[in-house]
Amino acid sequence: MGRNNSRNNNRRTMSVVHPNAAAIYVGATMHMAAVNADRTPEPVRSFGTFTTDLHRLVDWFAECGVDWSQPAPIGSRSLSSSTLVALRCS
Repeated sequence: MGRNNSRNNNRRTMSVVHPNAAAIYVGATMHMAAVNADRTPEPVRSFGTFTTDLHRLVDWFAECGVDWSQPAPIGSRSLSSSTLVALRCS
């Protein structure tokens, strides 16, 4: 029991670098997106891979105040922030 307490006391806090960031897991048939838990009651959502689905993802990011996203590195697939911005402009 005492050992767990010492672990908690030694925990370091990390500073927030991008407070308005989101994460995206890019899949072949589905994308998973996550935002800060204080932004929405459902901070993790799934989206399809068609253009209309990506527009919904961009809309959701806008509702949550996201201005920066980072796709998770998986193979050669990627969905960059510039891709999302381009979707917004189309």
